[in-house]
Amino acid sequence: MPIFKAAAVQFEPTMFEKERNVARLIELVREAAAGGAELIVTPEMGTTGYCWFDRDEVASQVETIPGPTTDRFAEIARATGAYVVIGMPEVEPTTGLYYNSAALIGPEGVVGKHRKSHPYISEPKWAAPGDLGHQVFETPLGRIALLICMDIHFVETARLVALDGADVICHVSNWLSERTPAPYWISRAFENSCYLIESNRWGLERTVQFSGGSCVIEPDGTIAAVIDGGDGIAYATIDTDRARERLVLGEPTFAQRRPKLYRELPTGQSGWNPLDFFGLYGHRRLPPGRLSKIAAAQFRPTTDVAANLARIAELAAEAAERGAALVVFPELSITGLEDPASRAEPLAGASVARLYAIASRLGIHIVAGLAEADGDAVYNSAALVGPEGVVGVYRKIHLAAHDRPWATAGDAWAVYDLPIGRVGLLIGHDALFPEAGRILALRGCDLIACPAAQTGVFASGHAGTSVKQNYPIPTGADPFHWHHFRARAGENNLVFAFANVVDPENGYPGQSGVFGPETFTFPRTEAIVVEGEGIAVSSLDTTNLATPYPTNPIRRKDLVTMRLPHHYVPLAVETGNARAGA
Repeated sequence: MPIFKAAAVQFEPTMFEKERNVARLIELVREAAAGGAELIVTPEMGTTGYCWFDRDEVASQVETIPGPTTDRFAEIARATGAYVVIGMPEVEPTTGLYYNSAALIGPEGVVGKHRKSHPYISEPKWAAPGDLGHQVFETPLGRIALLICMDIHFVETARLVALDGADVICHVSNWLSERTPAPYWISRAFENSCYLIESNRWGLERTVQFSGGSCVIEPDGTIAAVIDGGDGIAYATIDTDRARERLVLGEPTFAQRRPKLYRELPTGQSGWNPLDFFGLYGHRRLPPGRLSKIAAAQFRPTTDVAANLARIAELAAEAAERGAALVVFPELSITGLEDPASRAEPLAGASVARLYAIASRLGIHIVAGLAEADGDAVYNSAALVGPEGVVGVYRKIHLAAHDRPWATAGDAWAVYDLPIGRVGLLIGHDALFPEAGRILALRGCDLIACPAAQTGVFASGHAGTSVKQNYPIPTGADPFHWHHFRARAGENNLVFAFANVVDPENGYPGQSGVFGPETFTFPRTEAIVVEGEGIAVSSLDTTNLATPYPTNPIRRKDLVTMRLPHHYVPLAVETGNARAGA
């Protein structure tokens, strides 16, 4: 399959100067084509600027697609053989409705277009919601998908196009409120094992500060090329064969999906008050709100179960001393990672009894991993134990390659109500599947506890940016600018407690953490174990329930409530990955 050069164009448009904007974009596109780029992506609303008050104000800026502006870029495409993505306000002539749109233009003209499906706060003032779904376009370069800015906040959009075979996601945006390249951009490429070409604008418009950071992201989350601030072009090589491997940390995650267990994805709150929604018919109301502390512990379990339990007792005591109400330990932290089936025990066995004794003595809840024996089956499980006894167990649904020789896959999600809030359980590899975290959020979880034995690179740093940001958005260096399991927390507006094995010599980096519910709030509410054995402690706040509508982000769950579930049906059916990797 093709290997080609791609370009992400960064540009600051000026409102009410459409001809100037288009002329400058033409200059940049020609420059990119002269530099050898065969796929060139330009920013959201790059022809006009973004911050329009209403339909009346933007009326003079809208065009049809195809139309005069796309014709000008089609001329360049014919002359150079390149494919170009342009962001612009579109009018549909049959209805007079306006859309925030992106067009893919090639030597043959307009190949296709995307209308922004998930609006930011500004689009509803003038644009109709996109009505074209999430398409993938076949080109000589490969399969290309288009997404626009806010679309990618929602895990479902990138997943839809990746399952439909996209090699490259062209993401055009007017991103703001954080240092870029944005962690969500990286996670969407990483979890879908595809390239993401990010074209963002920079500069200030109507008090809104945009972040720049246009880049090309590889299928493993590596930033291949990036522009910090100012107009410019980032170039990188795209290898479509690499995208079609669909490997996430070496695992064929698309082949490991379990759509029959994802049938809640096309459901949602549809804007209803979460307190009413989860209290409907008096069934399983959310636990009362409170402020608690949560801990994630990392250590290296061995084949000595007694030694593992002793280390769990030590770290649980440290967590309790620091005020934690719940502590999460790594995957198979009781049993050990090597040949776990040989030490499998039932939940009623001695190890879980010892875990209960620890929890009871400390007055704390504990989540810890073990190989669970149940009849002839052995499961990779996580037990939730408290002073009251065994609260419940979760059996790993998505088995990694190292699980398959010995473990039976679970077939049910696990959600439990505790005094601290509603708690869902995942285990390690499960959390690489965006569907898993989303389903637990849809069930109202305040916290996901995730014991893990995760190898590979799932976090990266940032050297700092020169792009101006509004206070208190950080601009300096950050060794954990991107942490994939932080993204799991923010995209679901919950706390994610990730407790990983630490054993760098054998590929386990640790990097455990307790991550807060808001991606765009600084300083972040989180704690990370940077190296070695130890614990991270941070807060879980589910208060502010005295009002008719929750003001707390965990209970309000904006990014869950604003989902548009009618788009997501393909994620929950067996045919949803028919083209992925083909």
